[in-house]
Amino acid sequence: MSAAPHYPVTPDGRYFVVRGRLWRTSNPALDPQLRQELVDRLMAARRQVGVAKKAGDAQAERAARAEVDGAKRGLGERGPAWWTDGAPDFNRRMVANTPYAEWFAALPE
Repeated sequence: MSAAPHYPVTPDGRYFVVRGRLWRTSNPALDPQLRQELVDRLMAARRQVGVAKKAGDAQAERAARAEVDGAKRGLGERGPAWWTDGAPDFNRRMVANTPYAEWFAALPE
């Protein structure tokens, strides 16, 4: 069994990088209990997406995807940025097209 992959996290902790794309991290200021509840909700919703897709139930899939979105918004991974310094949000952007490009290019391979 292999270890979980390590994704680099930007120096400010706002994003991690997967295949050259920035993904917003969860809000680090969340209460640990709330964070765990949201993660549990997210994982359950993701499982429901798979069940609905396998069953060919488009309505159930839409509902499960809405649950995924709600959990991700609660975690701060979607919706308004969780930081308050006015910095722009580069979520889902290619890192090479952002101010993080130089940092990312300097990472060891």
